[in-house]
Amino acid sequence: MTTLLIIVLLIVAFLVGMNLWTRKLTAQGYTRVPQLGDITPVAGGSIHYVERGHPSKQTIVMIHGLAGQLQHFTYALVDMLAGDYHVIALDRPGCGYSTRDRADLGRLPEQARMIQEFLDIKGVSDAVLVGHSLGGAVSLAMALDHPEKTKALALLAPLTHKLSATPQVFKPMEMRSEWLRKLIGNTLAVPLAAKTAHHALSTVFDPEPAPEDFLDRAGGALGLRPSAFITGSQDVVGVDDSIAAQADRYGELSVPGGILYGAQDAILSPDTHGEPMTRFGLTNEQIDGAGHMILITKPDACAAFIRRIADASQADQSTPSENT
Repeated sequence: MTTLLIIVLLIVAFLVGMNLWTRKLTAQGYTRVPQLGDITPVAGGSIHYVERGHPSKQTIVMIHGLAGQLQHFTYALVDMLAGDYHVIALDRPGCGYSTRDRADLGRLPEQARMIQEFLDIKGVSDAVLVGHSLGGAVSLAMALDHPEKTKALALLAPLTHKLSATPQVFKPMEMRSEWLRKLIGNTLAVPLAAKTAHHALSTVFDPEPAPEDFLDRAGGALGLRPSAFITGSQDVVGVDDSIAAQADRYGELSVPGGILYGAQDAILSPDTHGEPMTRFGLTNEQIDGAGHMILITKPDACAAFIRRIADASQADQSTPSENT
């Protein structure tokens, strides 16, 4: 009995120590990456966003990927486009400084609903959606559920179909038990993430180098929080549970647009997630030598791609129909 008690006390002491370490890293993350914009409540949580450019211009809405935050777009793309467009970059529900109330809100239709509710509150009814990675899947969900409010899709390395397996770098997030997510998130996940950050970034950016200022300028330090791990885990499971049904609906897609991929993307295959979408009216382009994080490593090419999609959608709107 004494031996068992000692073991239990050691485990408890270890977890308490990890929790204290987690709190320290979390505080540092908030200091390194402060809140940039405003927060708007929606059903099931809230949306944190930054807004640039004049609202009278075409609105571009930017939606980041798994384990990301809106700083992936403020890193370069927002300022590159804000002179000619009305740009909104947001934290997906539960990410960055946004919130969500329940695990099931990680499913694609729910994330799409929450973001569309936010846009409705903002009075945006003709958005060009720029979705990166998982944000691309959310953008597609919005276009399927609200085609009348989505002008075009400019998708950067999007997730479009069910994965055969979760990418190895995100494998630790693949857990379905909410209590286990919270236990791991508040003890082990954050210190481990801090220790393995360099390797994880190298994997996500491969074959390109990760920028040295990623943790600060691109908001990566916000990943060193329990909520980031918990939300990421909910996303991995929620998307896995809902993307097959979404892919079955792509024949309904009526919103124009295109896809831009890094040809050497090590996270999502361009052949699996880009090329098949041409059947549903989306163009498909690739940047040779580029990986998954093209919004940060190839901002000029991404900005030019977004401009082409946005300007084409404006031209289509202004062209009179044959019956006019």
